[in-house]
Amino acid sequence: MRAAIVPRFGGPEAVEITEFPVPEAGPGQVRMKVAAAALNPVDAAMRAGVFGSAGEHVGPGWDVAGTIDSVGDGVSWSPGDRVIGLSTGHHTPLGTHAEYVVLPADAIAPAPTTLDDTHAAALPLNALSAAQALDMAALKAGQSLLVTGAAGGVGAHTVELAHHRGLKVTALASARDEQFLRSRGADDFLPRDAALPSAAFDGVIDTAILGNPALAPVRDGGAYIGVWPGQEPASERGIRVDALDVHADGTQLAELSQLADQGVVLARIAETFSLADAEAAHARLAEGGLRGRIVLVP
Repeated sequence: MRAAIVPRFGGPEAVEITEFPVPEAGPGQVRMKVAAAALNPVDAAMRAGVFGSAGEHVGPGWDVAGTIDSVGDGVSWSPGDRVIGLSTGHHTPLGTHAEYVVLPADAIAPAPTTLDDTHAAALPLNALSAAQALDMAALKAGQSLLVTGAAGGVGAHTVELAHHRGLKVTALASARDEQFLRSRGADDFLPRDAALPSAAFDGVIDTAILGNPALAPVRDGGAYIGVWPGQEPASERGIRVDALDVHADGTQLAELSQLADQGVVLARIAETFSLADAEAAHARLAEGGLRGRIVLVP
């Protein structure tokens, strides 16, 4: 099978397409024939060597949509099931940017019935990150939340899910994104260059990785959740500071899949590329300015 790998760290040119044996599903695992796999900023960070490497090469790709084609022992899934899944890890030799991928059976969920594979592939990492960040914030219905970087992949899902959970949501993003974010559930909007109010929110989910500037708007004793472990600011004024380390959760992913079918969660695609053009896809991601995910199709 063909798979994208990064044999050496660098820019988009570091991505190569290489032939590998088709992996086999072991006990508790399934093998998916990949129909689509999203390209995320974390893949670019892996390619650039931000996380270092534990092996000879790194295989990018976390999100995946496709069809199960074989199962290991002790698995209730069946060949032919259409699913989405999340492959986590910064040092995996093979990721989801491949023609086949093996995942733990509890890392997958039924694909949304209303979405094609390309759109479904954009959900797992971003939607799970948003849901798990909200879980960490532990705010109650009626409390106030500021979401920085609200127009991004994780940020927009955070707005949607926070609204669905009954929070009062303020979105911080570029002015051109205000109408979109209000349509997705933002109660209030702040332009990215606006002065942030002091101690105005019960919590902030800082998907823009602003750090200290995003701590000031949190009330004393509130919650700050970052999305890049190690980049969160030091606690002050009794604020609970934590950072998300997203993990695969098939049960939670199944709930998000249902929310996608209900229109609560919106999958946004910016562009699609063939797997063979993975280098060009990385180059497009590096250009920025995207509203939605790039998706690779084998």
